[in-house]
Amino acid sequence: PAFRRFQREFLLGYLPALAADWLQGPLLFQLLQSRGFLRSQIAALYSCGFASNVAFGLVSGVFVDRLGRKKSCVLSSGLCSVSCLLQLSRDFLALATGRVLAALGTSLLFSAFESWYIHEHLERHDFPAEWIPDTFSRVALWNSGLAVAAGLLAELVAEGLALGPVAPFLVAVPFLVLSGILAGKNWDENYGKSRPCGKACGEGLRGLLSDPRALLLGLVQALVETILLIFAFLWTPVLEPQGIPLGIAFSGFTAASAAGSALFRRGVTGRLRLQPL
Repeated sequence: PAFRRFQREFLLGYLPALAADWLQGPLLFQLLQSRGFLRSQIAALYSCGFASNVAFGLVSGVFVDRLGRKKSCVLSSGLCSVSCLLQLSRDFLALATGRVLAALGTSLLFSAFESWYIHEHLERHDFPAEWIPDTFSRVALWNSGLAVAAGLLAELVAEGLALGPVAPFLVAVPFLVLSGILAGKNWDENYGKSRPCGKACGEGLRGLLSDPRALLLGLVQALVETILLIFAFLWTPVLEPQGIPLGIAFSGFTAASAAGSALFRRGVTGRLRLQPL
């Protein structure tokens, strides 16, 4: 019972932030296009976000450990909220700032929350380490459902209610505020080891170069992510001229992704016992 209470407390703080993150995906390209920007300018705005994510990703672990993981979770919600509100602007620099803030907030979203949970699970509550996968399998299940629902909700508020492509970003703000409030009010603070940024990056680089399999895995992962990011930029201008509702298409993509993950898990753990290469 104590573990279930702790798990529920974590999910209540984490899932609204994930829902808000998904809401910002379906209509971003359409929003920027409606502001009158050329495709090359939209590509530059996308690149601002991608580059910021890469740059901050190098130091995000050290940053989160020093600032505090709970504070980092609240900061993530704040940065993403400001980013969503900046989408109301038609100024290129304001939108570029919004892309940078969204990248910083997203980087914290996918590092601080999980780091906070693992520390609390093992160090403060002393629950068995074998129970951690139970929590993250629940996160994965809920995340898939939230992704599908986000596309449908984005289509509803943008097209069904005729509020325009900026509406999903505004709808995301209350979810982010809820996440920040619940995390700030209900969670205890914890910290990681304080290490110089250069030393932490050096250790990571040495670990990568010392194991050829890790280097190869990183290369494959980078190539796959590159394909997905190119796809994220191209799918809207390809489908929109065909009259396909973008929110529903987004839900279809995320549902297919969830189905693929489920088939993979079934293949490697079920009777087939398939082995990844």
